Amino acid sequence: MIAGIRGGREAAMTQLYDRYSAIVYSVALRVLGDTGAAEDVVQEIFMQLWRKPESFDASRGSLGAWLAVIARHRAIDALRKRKPETHIAEVVIALDIDLEEEAGRKIAIEKVRGALAGMPPEQRKAVELAFFEGLTHSEVAAKTGEPLGTVKTRIRSALMTLRKMMVG
Repeated sequence: MIAGIRGGREAAMTQLYDRYSAIVYSVALRVLGDTGAAEDVVQEIFMQLWRKPESFDASRGSLGAWLAVIARHRAIDALRKRKPETHIAEVVIALDIDLEEEAGRKIAIEKVRGALAGMPPEQRKAVELAFFEGLTHSEVAAKTGEPLGTVKTRIRSALMTLRKMMVG
């Protein structure tokens, strides 16, 4: 199939797409959790392969595995470019606890929720704007009407409080 694509044969690309698009889509969807974004990743990957079929090296592994890895990397890149839209109650923070175990996950979530609930409202608002809405310190200051130094201090204090709660 790759040889056919290198030769510019659309039928080879169609065959490759039919065989591997479901794998690429499922990997992208698993990472992104958004069907539209996963479809975009699929399109980007197959367009890249059509334009640069030499980017695949058969001596390094199978085509399916290579496409899955590329899909995962592209999806992670897309995820990093997104503006955070997650509600504070749904955020999970990575810890030294084995998060694969549901009990550890629940403990971590409750620790973060408890720490955030125990913060002064101004401090919690600054953290929410910075980390859950993706605003810069300057944007948080402008939105809250507080001086930039005050915002930075509140966020720093909040993060130190969270760190103490998570480690302790």
